[in-house]
Amino acid sequence: MIEGVLVTPLKRIGHPKGDLFHVMKKSSIGYNGFGEAYISTILKDEIKGWKKHHVMTLNLVVPQGAVKVVIFDERDDSATKGEYQEIVLSVENYSRLTIPPNLWVAFQGASVGVNMLLNIANIEHDPDESSDFDLNELPYSWGPNH
Repeated sequence: MIEGVLVTPLKRIGHPKGDLFHVMKKSSIGYNGFGEAYISTILKDEIKGWKKHHVMTLNLVVPQGAVKVVIFDERDDSATKGEYQEIVLSVENYSRLTIPPNLWVAFQGASVGVNMLLNIANIEHDPDESSDFDLNELPYSWGPNH
């Protein structure tokens, strides 16, 4: 586990007319205020990233499909500097992934069809608050097609 990253198992309550998926409340571990919530979709094997937020804390949940999230730590003051962390978030592994600022993040669709990633961010989107890298700028193997 990369220093500061949290994986919080969440409740999924089954119901014959449709399930209820808990996501986050103000008293949740990892809650650091509310700025905005948005959903990003990604198709199987497609990759989005690398992105590093300098202020924003991410709280990622996958309520549909499956998404592989990869985190890279290049923080000088971190005990996990130079390490990667991978996790597949899905309905079957229903958890919230909390990622603090200054970590590189990328994600890949891991299921056929639409994969839906919800982010509950502590601040509103600001294009000057983040940095981007091309996929090949960090030494990570996404598999044979990438």
